[in-house]
Amino acid sequence: MTGNERVEVIHNKFIRFIPEQGSKKGLIIYPGAKVNPQSYAEIALEAAEAGVFSAIVSMPLNLAVFSPDKAAEVIAEYPEIDEWYLAGHSLGGAMACQYVKAHPETITGLILLAAYPASASDLSDMDVRVLSLYASEDGLSTVEKIEVAKEYLPDDTEYVLINGGNHAQFGDYGRQNGDGEAWISPFEQMQRIEEKILDFINSKG
Repeated sequence: MTGNERVEVIHNKFIRFIPEQGSKKGLIIYPGAKVNPQSYAEIALEAAEAGVFSAIVSMPLNLAVFSPDKAAEVIAEYPEIDEWYLAGHSLGGAMACQYVKAHPETITGLILLAAYPASASDLSDMDVRVLSLYASEDGLSTVEKIEVAKEYLPDDTEYVLINGGNHAQFGDYGRQNGDGEAWISPFEQMQRIEEKILDFINSKG
């Protein structure tokens, strides 16, 4: 949260991680329900160290459902960024789908972290790149729920199953009621998440 010699961290309306060399690519993160935005700092810092401007937005009452268009505030402040990637964990992911449905022209890629769209946010016919990361031991966004919701995502969506991971280890906020028991460490799961996100962002342009 304090940054380093390659990344400046600024807390002002949202938490922004600014690469020293600037960037034409940006990542916006929607937190999960009632999860502190700082819980996703490791993902944002890793992306920024790789040259991707990153921002974690705060939601009213820590619930993205109250402000699904929050990404627009970040995008408006950085017109120099050409490609925007919107990531969301759990409820944050569902609201990210809603944002992309309403503003498809502003988002290059959607990244779902243990998340899936509702039928009202059907993206199956939309021209948007999607990466869906989910975990085998997730007791909330279960493998079965991810499978059922595939009809609402484009056919070319990239799905990545993290074997041994669970719901809470998509962030850094401790245990969560109803979740399964992970049999890989938080560090290992986070490494997989960061690697796949950067591969997805860097695979275009």
